[in-house]
Amino acid sequence: MLEPATLDTIAAELATAERDRTTVPLLTARHPDMTVEDSYAVQQAWTRRAVAAGRRVVGRKIGLTSKVMQDATGITEPDYGTILADQVHETGAVVEHSRYSNVRIEVELAFILGAPLEGPGTTLTDVLRATEYGTPALEILSSRVDMEGRTIVDTIADNAALGGVVLGGRPVRPDAVDLRWVSAVLHRNGVVEESGVAAAVLDHPARGVAWLADRLAGHGESLEAGQVILAGSFTRPVWVYPGDTVQVDYRELGAVTCSLR
Repeated sequence: MLEPATLDTIAAELATAERDRTTVPLLTARHPDMTVEDSYAVQQAWTRRAVAAGRRVVGRKIGLTSKVMQDATGITEPDYGTILADQVHETGAVVEHSRYSNVRIEVELAFILGAPLEGPGTTLTDVLRATEYGTPALEILSSRVDMEGRTIVDTIADNAALGGVVLGGRPVRPDAVDLRWVSAVLHRNGVVEESGVAAAVLDHPARGVAWLADRLAGHGESLEAGQVILAGSFTRPVWVYPGDTVQVDYRELGAVTCSLR
């Protein structure tokens, strides 16, 4: 692994980029020996800085769980990031586009946990038992690391490119619908840009949460009751710009909307 001082320096650089709404050069170009575990150590250091500054952890995001997302990014394994309270919005929110960098939106399901989950060996059934309800969600992506040539190492260190979360629609108990067949159509400014079905996420979105619980166990962490877990996108990311309005129709689960200014 990289030296602890180097990891902390990278975390500080990324925190500054988030604050100043800028980007930094590729981490892997400057630290060619940087590993996935180094990246998660940077992410943990970044999170500690955020908490020390008064921000609050409320959940986790999972990324790159579907083939369509892996193809879109050229990255072939899942990753995870941390969700902070000030990153969560309700449907209908108007958000500042300039708050983010390289802004895109993804279509997801969120799992709200009613009980803790701790790996290893987490099963899909374990996730469904621990879930209080699922709800439609959008993820706002914000990449603080240069996009060209980015690897999973760059992405993980950048808190898995999480910018914000928009929650809405109709919450449902996990046994009330077949979560595999939840579908959604994304409109940007009234034009259909993407559509998909939640089974694209590892054949069941709850499998993403199981993967997360097991991956966190390797870092000495677990999922807590009350946390919001984004299970991963089942559409490609859609680029958005100032003035855009995004509406995602989840059919019987309602809709989630946000506007960018």
